[in-house]
Amino acid sequence: MSNITVLVVDDEARMRKLIKDFLSQKGYSILEAGDGEEALKVFEEKQNSIDLILLDVMMPKLDGWSVLRQIRQTSKVAIIMLTARGEEQDELFGFELGVDEYISKPFSPKILVARVEAILKRLKKDEKEIIDYGGIVIDDEGRTVTVDGKQVEMSLREYELLKYLIDNKNIALSRDKILNNVWNYDYYGDSRTIDSHIKKIRHKLGKKGKYIQTMRGIGYKFEIK
Repeated sequence: MSNITVLVVDDEARMRKLIKDFLSQKGYSILEAGDGEEALKVFEEKQNSIDLILLDVMMPKLDGWSVLRQIRQTSKVAIIMLTARGEEQDELFGFELGVDEYISKPFSPKILVARVEAILKRLKKDEKEIIDYGGIVIDDEGRTVTVDGKQVEMSLREYELLKYLIDNKNIALSRDKILNNVWNYDYYGDSRTIDSHIKKIRHKLGKKGKYIQTMRGIGYKFEIK
């Protein structure tokens, strides 16, 4: 995949080099930042060319959560959080803030590359389908969601979850099935991750949020009545 730029943010130079070496083999251009403040500076200067950010949590000057919050105020660029902590609450917190993926250290560089490629593949897919359901319009090419003519900002994961529900409208989907299809790999975390995303999506859809129905003891269903 050519012309892809990844910003790698980690205070450990050895970790940045490891990630850079593996991603460079795939033809990606790599930008680096050694702390949160530098990351925001690089992003401000190069945001139009950055396709994905690998963002460490524990850093000096400004931690990853703070960087994430500031970036999400203006951008929905794909972000993978890297952390030495593997606690469930940390993951839920990250998804609440708009993280697209979450990888705990230590990790296999090959697995990291696979995750990066999976996200970029979904971002760059060439479909030109526009879907309109009850005032909710999804444009696959632009990866945008519009509600009653007004564009709604969503993270990559929120977008994919909403589209999966709509693609399977009127079908009750279990949480396990949603995890396996939307997260695109075996996810071993808590299914509350889905509940957290659904809550945010409903809020962003406003009155249209009622189309996402909770199926007690099962999961969720998108249905327009």
